[in-house]
Amino acid sequence: MNTRVVELLGLKCPAGVHPPSQKLAAGHAIERAPLPKSVALPLQQHIGAPAKAIVKRGDEVKVGQKIAEADGFVSVPIHATLSGTVKHLATVASPVTGHPVSGVIIESDGKDEWIELTPADSETLSKEDILTRVKDAGIVGMGGATFPTHVKLSPPPEKSIKSIIVNGAECEPYITADDRLMLEETDRILRGLKTVMQVLSVKRAYIAIEENKPEAIARMRQGVAEGSLPGEVEVVAVPAKYPMGAEKTLVKSILNTEVPEGGLPMDVGTLIQNVATLAAVYDAVALGKPLVERVVTVTGLVGTPKNLLVRFGTAASSLIEQCGGADPSADEVIFGGPMMGIAQSRDDTPILKGTNCVLVKRSDIREEYSCIRCGRCIESCPMGLMPLQFVNLVKKEDYESLANYHIADCVECGACAYDCPANIPIVSYIKTGKAELRKAGVR
Repeated sequence: MNTRVVELLGLKCPAGVHPPSQKLAAGHAIERAPLPKSVALPLQQHIGAPAKAIVKRGDEVKVGQKIAEADGFVSVPIHATLSGTVKHLATVASPVTGHPVSGVIIESDGKDEWIELTPADSETLSKEDILTRVKDAGIVGMGGATFPTHVKLSPPPEKSIKSIIVNGAECEPYITADDRLMLEETDRILRGLKTVMQVLSVKRAYIAIEENKPEAIARMRQGVAEGSLPGEVEVVAVPAKYPMGAEKTLVKSILNTEVPEGGLPMDVGTLIQNVATLAAVYDAVALGKPLVERVVTVTGLVGTPKNLLVRFGTAASSLIEQCGGADPSADEVIFGGPMMGIAQSRDDTPILKGTNCVLVKRSDIREEYSCIRCGRCIESCPMGLMPLQFVNLVKKEDYESLANYHIADCVECGACAYDCPANIPIVSYIKTGKAELRKAGVR
């Protein structure tokens, strides 16, 4: 079997589900979180090689000072997010994988002293200078993927980029960080977009925002109309459907083009950048400011859900307290949304570059039943795959057959599991299958 189920059955995949939006913090303007007394900074906050520490215990550091350097092309540096003293170099648990990784612990001196920043006019900088500033600032994809941005902005010569899609969809329930950023920091986002268009010599850009965010759509359209962007930029209201923010879903919705199997958006001439990433690009290139903080939605079973500007390395527990504390019934903390987020083993886990949300909730453990062959997982899959077959093959330990069902194209969005009446944890089976294929050397 070498074709997808939608091709076999002649179906048009409806691509996604409609979970309750639960945008509890949407009406709360961004607040700056108080500076913590100390931060724990894992050196693996991005896809690729971990950064390599260049400080030692007892060193005095300032905010924005490089404390770990990139250890390869697909890698970025890490910067101090507090001024103070390096308390120690430690092994910490990764909030993403749970595996032990190297980290740096900094104790604040309470002064919040910054390094001297070096502003520049992006229009006078060469492409190489801009990419160097982006890399040196430690910028990664802030929509959650954490792929180093300087690498994404350096496509191979044979990949001709014709357009940029700005991802402002923010389709996961509960998360409102990007929505607030579009409302409050429109100019930063558009200036970052202008820089990226300059780097890629692109004259066409689309800003994708779900239609259930009318204020953000209006604000961004106003900013585009009043700005001086180097080309044609269109704000597109896309359907409010999960997982609209997935890259391949956006490409299909905006360009009516499918990314080839195993491919990337650049294979069809486009690149996708999250709105928070673009704001960080502006800060790095125009202001010389390293990436040391981001907006994080703290929501769910807390006193007052908020959108907080948070320094990396801050413990999630302190943010929860700033939002009035957790409800006594809450027993789970997730980094990200309820669909693709990662449950944390501790509530004092540090915030990273890819952490857009801290969701406090009550665990919802349901009994798993046998598949009833209803086909709802197939109808929900935005990639037109057959999730039930992945489950069957993993249960049979027939991992070699998974590739024939295109498991590599699964984006693990969780739409299938959300729509499953048998409560089968489909994504868990898929993750297991992918891991076994990697062990076997199959991509």
